[in-house]
Amino acid sequence: MEKTPVKLDRITINPARMNGQPCIRDLRLTVRRVIELLATYPNREELYQEFPELEDEDIRQSLIYASICLDDRIIDLPSSYETVA
Repeated sequence: MEKTPVKLDRITINPARMNGQPCIRDLRLTVRRVIELLATYPNREELYQEFPELEDEDIRQSLIYASICLDDRIIDLPSSYETVA
């Protein structure tokens, strides 16, 4: 089954802006920062008040971009590693 190419037209990479980090619509707002803001502002209305230039599609494309950059590798943890429930 073929995957449909994902259109990320709001993600821009410019070597002269933010050290070439992927940004939202050529703003000084990096994809990494958008992901961080989603964790910081669980209430989207607060997020939009603080960052009125941010739009729903910017968030959606940031999440897609981040997921594309991550792979599904398995990392072996030491047996002494404990999880917190």
